[in-house]
Amino acid sequence: MTHKLNGERLVVATHNDGKLREISALLAPYGVEVTSAKALGLGEPEETETTFVGNARIKALAAAQASGLVALSDDSGLMVDALDGAPGVYTADWAETPDGRDFMVAMTKVHDRLAHLDAPTPWTARFCCTLCLAWPDGSDQIFAGEAAGQLVWPVRGTQGFGFDPMFQPAGEALTFGEMTPDQKSPLTHRTDAFRKLVSACFA
Repeated sequence: MTHKLNGERLVVATHNDGKLREISALLAPYGVEVTSAKALGLGEPEETETTFVGNARIKALAAAQASGLVALSDDSGLMVDALDGAPGVYTADWAETPDGRDFMVAMTKVHDRLAHLDAPTPWTARFCCTLCLAWPDGSDQIFAGEAAGQLVWPVRGTQGFGFDPMFQPAGEALTFGEMTPDQKSPLTHRTDAFRKLVSACFA
């Protein structure tokens, strides 16, 4: 069953300010009031699944049940072809350091593994995004999107977040890290998934 959204208050199941900004901007045209799990003081559930869908469901259902609101989660990551799809669902884990997440550390790990393998260029990769829209009654819907491209080294740009300075989307000369939000937004995996969510829930 497909639920429709009609100006409801919605909680984005994230503590990541960059994700919240992108999602809030994508929802802005539809009259949905957006808050976040972080703003509501909700904890971050342990992501114990090995797929984007599984982890997206964990986050969305936990936020919906804790808040009593419709919840939207995003589980996303970078899949590098020469690394057999790694880091994939563990993308954020590759950035973990004793002082918190540092994506320069994560990007360096990816580069070093590719160099160790002597992987031929271009280093093709894709960003994957799985959105889960969940209701307090335990029902949910899944929407998946992708952005194909290649990795660059050294990294370029200071815009965006995560692996953006290393990822050059297909057909573009700039990395996501070099693009303004308006340039980047139409090209992202998150926008691709949102198009499907909007078609199902706002059409």
